[in-house]
This record gives sequence, C-alpha cells and structure tokens, in this order.
Amino acid sequence: MKNFLELIKDCLSDVREIMPWDLEERLAANPDLLLVDVREPDEFAAMHIDGSLNVPRGILESSCEWGYEETVPELVRARDREVVAVCRSGYRSIMAAHSMNLLGYGDVCSLQTGLRGWKDYEQPLVDAAGESVDLDDADRYFTPRLRPDQVRPADR
Repeated sequence: MKNFLELIKDCLSDVREIMPWDLEERLAANPDLLLVDVREPDEFAAMHIDGSLNVPRGILESSCEWGYEETVPELVRARDREVVAVCRSGYRSIMAAHSMNLLGYGDVCSLQTGLRGWKDYEQPLVDAAGESVDLDDADRYFTPRLRPDQVRPADR
C-alpha cells in the first residue's frame, strides 16, 4: 500500500513542475495561459491568483469532458493551451496535472509549492470579490492547523 506522498511521487513521473517565478514569467509571456486552481470552492473564495479558473480536484476529470454536469467548456477547449494546475501546496495540482496529461492535454504543469509558494514569493492574491488579499493574512491562512485527532497516533 502506498501513502499519499508516494502516490504524489508516482505522478511526478509524467508531470512537469514550475516554480512561482517561472509562473510569473509564463503569465507575462503567454496571455492565453490557463491557470486551473483545483482547491475546493471555499478555499478558492478565500484567495486565489487573479484570473484563475476554479475546478475542484474531485470533479476535475469529468469537468474536462463534454456531456457531464461538471463540464467546464473553457477547460474542455484548453487541450492545446498551456495549462498550469495550482493548489495550496503543490500536491493536489500534481495529481490534477497527471490526470490532465492522461486526458490528452498537451502542455500541462503543476505549480511547485502551490499558492503558499506563490505567496512566499510575494505575488498577489485576490479574494472572491476580486479584492487584494493581505499577504500576512494569507500567511496565517496557509499555516497548517491540525486537530489532535489528525495527528498520527505515534506522534501525539
């Protein structure tokens, strides 16, 4: 049986990752680049990269195809576009990019370090209303908070 990080590592065999400064350059060079934020809607509403498309990881595969309630036409038509998958820390986006590669997307990569790294690189984030998010608030938002029952019993 594999654990979560081993599963992520397996997906990296066909997923290219880029760093936040690479994404900054790609956004400047390619206005057609599609940012796909695979976090849950409440996470996206709290803060995201302006202009990104929210497609939660749980419905990504059906969102990439015509004929499903989850279909996202912009995403279906993006198979020939440069796509960067993003999430909180760069793990869900690896799995998303892996799935999109399997579904025939030709130029997909994952933002290594996720939005946490984007924030650490001091790049802007916006909330659901399109207002700028204070990076100190983002820092607090991205700080992991585990309940005691989420900690491995041997580590308690």
